Amino acid sequence: MKLQQLRCIVAMVRNNLNVSETAASLHTSQPGVSKQIRQLEDEIGVQLFERSGRQIIAITAAGKDIIPVAERILAGTDDIRNLGRQHADPNSGELRLATTHTQARYVLPDIIRSFGDRYPRVNIHLHQGTPQQMAAMVDSGEVDFIIATEGQQYYDNLVMLPCSHWTRAVVVRPEHALFKVSQLGSLTLEALASFPLITYVFGFTGQSQLDKAFRARGLEPNVVLTAADTDVIKTYVRSGLGVGIIARMAYETQLDSDLKLLDASHLFDTSTTHIGMRQHRELRPFMYDFIEQFAPHLTAERVDAALNASGLRERQKLFEGVELPRY
Repeated sequence: MKLQQLRCIVAMVRNNLNVSETAASLHTSQPGVSKQIRQLEDEIGVQLFERSGRQIIAITAAGKDIIPVAERILAGTDDIRNLGRQHADPNSGELRLATTHTQARYVLPDIIRSFGDRYPRVNIHLHQGTPQQMAAMVDSGEVDFIIATEGQQYYDNLVMLPCSHWTRAVVVRPEHALFKVSQLGSLTLEALASFPLITYVFGFTGQSQLDKAFRARGLEPNVVLTAADTDVIKTYVRSGLGVGIIARMAYETQLDSDLKLLDASHLFDTSTTHIGMRQHRELRPFMYDFIEQFAPHLTAERVDAALNASGLRERQKLFEGVELPRY
């Protein structure tokens, strides 16, 4: 059994069972991927994937049991590399993150800039993806941490540490009727529901909270466009397509001065950003430092305690009385 064979089966799942995309991600050929998978299946005596002709169409029951184990093995090899690098040179290496566009664009730049000044020999790799993709990345060891808000159901096997709260806001053009209505009093869900809405793709930054709020009032929102990228949302608001609902932190006073910002924190539940990683994993000192820069209450001692906690309730107790920043 070879690590490359395990990489192939894990990459197949991550690339939606597409052999050509899997081959591209592993910098190899399609026949090479197929050969590695066949050799592994022959060795263990079961099929991991269902096939229709030469096409892989589904994961078998055996595959659903075995592939997560392969992910953990690959992640363990990454821990070994990290420990070796730590002993060779504590202040050099790689920091690999997966997150959403909003965090990457509006929260992380200053933190990464400061971190880079302190650790010039640490290379930072920033990935973006859906909750499912980010979960697969951290499971396989492709990234060290994820920074996420929604899709917590995909992270049941990860240690998710609360970092901050954030609220939503509405952006409109100055001449928009909703801005005029808002000047007469607080913004309401009824007023919002009467206009075309532009907001985030479900699973990136919490459209589910929007659905929940509208449905609780018996309203059906008219969402005409969704995007993972806040800048795309603001672009289409500027074009006159509709009203934008975004993270409050994503409004930049100078760059977005042509748009009006309306507070919507009273309309939707607050969302919480978490930083997540595999349990019991080995962290290098500069990784602890990055986590604390991102969320000052996440000291090395608290992170270690969370990684070694016996369960969710014990982990939650570590954060009792901790007041998270609000954006």
